Amino acid sequence: MANDAVPPQPPSDVLAAARALAPLILAHRQEAESLRHLPRTLADALAAAGLLQMYLPRSMGGPELPPLTVFHAIEELSRADGSTGWCAMIASNISGFMGWLPAGVGRSFAGHPADFRGAGSIRPQGRAHRVDGGYRVRGSWDFSSGVHHATWVMCTCLLMDGEQPLRGETGAPRTRTLWVPATQGRIADTWSVVGMRGTGSHDFVVEDVFVPDAHSFSLTAPPCEPGPLYHPRQFNSVLWSATAANALGIARAAIDAFAAMATKASSTTSTALLRDRPMVQTRIAEAEAIVQAARAYVIDAVGNAWRAVCDGVAELDGPIAQARLAIVHAMHEAVRAVDLVFHAAGTNAVYTRNPLERCFRDVHVAVQHAAGLPGQYESAGKALLGLRPGEPGW
Repeated sequence: MANDAVPPQPPSDVLAAARALAPLILAHRQEAESLRHLPRTLADALAAAGLLQMYLPRSMGGPELPPLTVFHAIEELSRADGSTGWCAMIASNISGFMGWLPAGVGRSFAGHPADFRGAGSIRPQGRAHRVDGGYRVRGSWDFSSGVHHATWVMCTCLLMDGEQPLRGETGAPRTRTLWVPATQGRIADTWSVVGMRGTGSHDFVVEDVFVPDAHSFSLTAPPCEPGPLYHPRQFNSVLWSATAANALGIARAAIDAFAAMATKASSTTSTALLRDRPMVQTRIAEAEAIVQAARAYVIDAVGNAWRAVCDGVAELDGPIAQARLAIVHAMHEAVRAVDLVFHAAGTNAVYTRNPLERCFRDVHVAVQHAAGLPGQYESAGKALLGLRPGEPGW
């Protein structure tokens, strides 16, 4: 269904909304750390501000925001708290997959006014058996970030023929993604981790649930939505630019925390304030340059890819390769910047009362996301050398 099925809605100022939520996020981040998921008050506030559905199609009542708008909002949330930014990033990315459903189905999911709260995974960790009118589904999906406040969970499954997976023409197992109401599964308490503790990325377990045909789609099929946001060639770049924003926001928070600490902290070996030491001055300057440069590359490359798709450019290999490379580069540079200021702070940094300690843990977990895998560099290198990476989304 076309995007003009309902009158277009002007994008809300999500950056201003994200900034306005900073005091609430700061007030609840320790609670989130203890609960190992976002407190309901904070999740509801994110939803009310539209920050959990930024890629939801306009035809479903969503804002369908461009990727750099979402980038800036996620970066701002992550500057306040990495886990909160991560949950908004994952939920908004999941809302983008609604573009593969008919608009009427999506509207029934989101309600009116739209309040879509998604979690889930594209990894085929479940099994789906064909039955009349749909599928019987069972499985367990890990890393289900935000599942405590989700209303719908995206569950990707192997399609089964008895006890064996169905296979396509190439011999690869066939998969299908099914949307399951969160109330029809259960949360398995598995999220005991070093960082990003507040994301609630527990396992979501489904045991023999019926899912209608209309509530499913194939990731290899064309999207139902025609807008550039859902263009298959750039969809991963759209999603993962928000993942890079999360890492960069955490790095910005680390630099801020270090600068604040340096004005009042010394060390056990010297009474001189950290800010008065040449090594500290050098490290914060290095970290600042690293983050600013990586951020500028993402904004430039993702913006170029977005414009190319919007303009109908046929040859997308170059813009997509640059966008994907900028994303993985930014995530690793964010880690490097945090490491620089963490070590420059000395033993001051290791106390949990210091925000720098949380940034250190969170960014090292954030970079474990698929968007940050070293293989992304290899694929970008292949593309830059005129070879086909042979992976989805390139």
